Amino acid sequence: MKKIVLLSLLLISVQISYSQINAITERGDEVILYNDGTWKYLHEDTVESSQVHINEKKFFKDEKSSFLVKSSKVNVGLWIDPKAWTFTKGTENDAHEYLYQKRGEDLYAMFISERVRIPVETLKGIAVQNAKGVSPDIRVIREEFRNVNGVKVFMMQMSGTIQGMRFVYYGYYYSNSSGTIQLITYTGENLFEGYFDDIETFLNGLVEL
Repeated sequence: MKKIVLLSLLLISVQISYSQINAITERGDEVILYNDGTWKYLHEDTVESSQVHINEKKFFKDEKSSFLVKSSKVNVGLWIDPKAWTFTKGTENDAHEYLYQKRGEDLYAMFISERVRIPVETLKGIAVQNAKGVSPDIRVIREEFRNVNGVKVFMMQMSGTIQGMRFVYYGYYYSNSSGTIQLITYTGENLFEGYFDDIETFLNGLVEL
């Protein structure tokens, strides 16, 4: 039961959508107005490529990641260790294409894919705003660009509270001519450090096909 509740909370936080209105201030700044009376600058959560750290290390898939899960929407796949991870395919009504879980553990992941090409600079804002929908105190802990199996991805770590519980999101964001993907892992904040190596190994299975 605990695992089901945890998974449900995290899915809601990523897939939630809410009404917003775009407006322009008297000074010409673009802002977003929300139904709860709050607002933010439109480009507040975008990625400024020149200001984001570039990790010079090159990341590669682990030799134990022997099973390739292919996306049916974009030319991207994920190599996983089938002995360590299970996965299920989403339905047409789900925001995710695949859900993953580390066997017997409280570590989860989702693969979200879209045929529309969305700039990585915009993806950060989308991810942060979706998370804020149920976790208003969400904040970005770490972000950088990485070379993963020969492609440049944006890595972002976020932390926030959902119904009194602290969670960490850690994922890769990537876009090419075939579309856009978000590969996001999530777990309890108190478990994150213990799962860190598993998370890195899992994410580094991402490949362009």
